[in-house]
Amino acid sequence: MEYLLPPIGTLTTSMAAMSAGVQPATIRDWVRRGILTRCGGSPKRPLYRVTDVEAARSAAKPTRNGQRGVNAA
Repeated sequence: MEYLLPPIGTLTTSMAAMSAGVQPATIRDWVRRGILTRCGGSPKRPLYRVTDVEAARSAAKPTRNGQRGVNAA
């Protein structure tokens, strides 16, 4: 069962995906790749901090030359 209302400042996977403009599978991929960290919930229903989702979106967004993140070499 999905959270009806997650704690303030947190998002479910679906909400995080909507916030970042990506699919839920992308959120799960960011977690697998270490771009985004869960902040609570359960293994099947994780929660993410709003600020972490925003940071992950910026880190995962390709730049003009196709590199990722600010410090990509």
